[in-house]
Amino acid sequence: MTETPRISIEDRYRLLIDNITDYAVYMLDVDGYVSSWNPGANRFKGYTEQEILGEHFSRFYTPEDKAAGLPERALATSASQGRFEAEGWRVRKDGRQFWAHVVIDPIRDGFGVLIGYAKITRDLSERKIAEDNLLRSEEQLRLLVQGVTDYAIFMLDPQGNVTSWNAGARRIKGYEPEEIIGRHFSEFYTFEDRSQRLPAIALEIASAEGRFEREGWRLRKDGTQFFANVIIDAIHADDGRLLGFAKITRDITEKRNAQIALDRAQQELFQVQKMEAVGQLTGGMAHDFNNLLMAVLGSLEIARKRAADGQSVVDLIDNAIQGAKRGAVLTQRLLAFSRKQDLTLESVEVLGLVRGMSELLQRAVGPSVEIVTRFPLVLPLVHADVNQLETAVLNLVVNARDAMPNGGIITMAARQSPFPGSESSHGRYVCLSVEDSGEGMDEETLGKATEPFFTTKGVGKGTGLGLSMVQGLMEQAGGKLVLVSSPGIGTRAELWLPFAEVVEASTQVETEIIKHAPEPAARSSLTVLVVDDDSLVLMNTVLMLEDLGHSTIQAASAAEALQILDQGPLPDVIITDHAMPRMTGAELAGKVSLRFPDVSVVLATGYAELPSGQGGDLPRLSKPFTQADLSEMLAFVPARGIG
Repeated sequence: MTETPRISIEDRYRLLIDNITDYAVYMLDVDGYVSSWNPGANRFKGYTEQEILGEHFSRFYTPEDKAAGLPERALATSASQGRFEAEGWRVRKDGRQFWAHVVIDPIRDGFGVLIGYAKITRDLSERKIAEDNLLRSEEQLRLLVQGVTDYAIFMLDPQGNVTSWNAGARRIKGYEPEEIIGRHFSEFYTFEDRSQRLPAIALEIASAEGRFEREGWRLRKDGTQFFANVIIDAIHADDGRLLGFAKITRDITEKRNAQIALDRAQQELFQVQKMEAVGQLTGGMAHDFNNLLMAVLGSLEIARKRAADGQSVVDLIDNAIQGAKRGAVLTQRLLAFSRKQDLTLESVEVLGLVRGMSELLQRAVGPSVEIVTRFPLVLPLVHADVNQLETAVLNLVVNARDAMPNGGIITMAARQSPFPGSESSHGRYVCLSVEDSGEGMDEETLGKATEPFFTTKGVGKGTGLGLSMVQGLMEQAGGKLVLVSSPGIGTRAELWLPFAEVVEASTQVETEIIKHAPEPAARSSLTVLVVDDDSLVLMNTVLMLEDLGHSTIQAASAAEALQILDQGPLPDVIITDHAMPRMTGAELAGKVSLRFPDVSVVLATGYAELPSGQGGDLPRLSKPFTQADLSEMLAFVPARGIG
């Protein structure tokens, strides 16, 4: 067995020193001359042992430090105080400098006599560079923050006291740094905000959520107010401790005033546009209504003369009735435009509807226009309001006619198809189209075609509500109106009508019951209280009721109606107008239900929707109503003491 050679303690220390490469470890004699040199010193100082032994250690110092006597002071300090430690710039053999950490310990013999020094040097250049970069970055950040004048940027301690103050804060808030640092940031809040603890709440939210942002009024040093956007960010240490808050405030008073001015200008513009639209509506409606009133008044005037002579006036009266009905259709356009028209949605056969309108459509377009139809043999039923769909089709056909002043061809077609862009692979719509061979529309006109009051027919030649009405009808029924047009080619208007789905069985049963329900039996004479503030409407309703064989009582207001009810006897049914001064028909119905619960109330109104849902549960007669509508309503409404 080979015996391991014994190594002396001195040799062990020598091996230890020689294997250290991250530190320069060497000895100096009492005068500062190098007496030993390890590989670490060789690595980052650049001298070999043969080059440096016997040389004075001051050669590692910069000229400035040598001139200041720093090497001598270092040895003196080490000898007198037992240790010298410092950091500073040192010089390599090639003249380059590095940042060093230096420790010099005195070495004494057993009798305490100084025999030299042990010197340890570590190269901290990388750390020094990082520290310098950090300091430089911090200084740049400080200069940046201090140089910002559009934002007040400052720091708060955890209690909300100001600890820093930039130039923007001084400009916006008016305080010098020495005036505000150390004071609580609540100085900037109004009395009302302080009384509501808004400053404390802001810090609580920032501390809990990391950030707080609000807008509100703040105070300057001189007491004036400004509207500010405020952001408060919580600053935490690595261990999670709250160090304070960074607060950024921006004066947005001018921006807010500009926005208010813009809103005001937009509101004024809206009012101007609204008045312009009202003017267009008034002109168009006046034109259309004047035509209808001319027909009604002219027919009635001639009928009156003929009646005095004992001649038949049935045709004239029918003409007047037809004109009045067209007036009702005109108001329906307005209701459809405002999306407030009541629709009776049901299953409709498109082919049958168009076939039934064929004679009417041909009369509407005249002899110079040919109508061509292209329909498949079978189409699914669609979900629509029959009367309004007929009106929409007539409207589109008349528009197509007007686009061809010299005559032409109108093509009506229908097909089952998925709506363009729909994800469904099955056709869930029937597309009913009306296409003309007229002038067509450019892109700008096409974009405005469905806008309310827009028309190309000239001032006073229409309301501009036709396509808006059709669009409103389609949207209410769950469908779409699509217009396709190009100049010189013509226009195609497409009505995309949803399928009539087979829904709940209860709905089907209810539909069948209604469809096969017997006609209401004629009711014996009733006593009806008619309430309306319009004397003409009141007289007309009374005449229709008496012609049906009913007795009537008249009231020109809701208050008068209540007086009649208090005096008795009670009527069987009340038919009341809704829009009356002082007390509406719905309000009257509410009082009647409390005081006379056995008396039924029917609400007669020209509105499709009543404000705030008033009278929503009452039977309703839509104005204008006919004698048949009146008779049907009285047949189903329970009279006093019945049902």
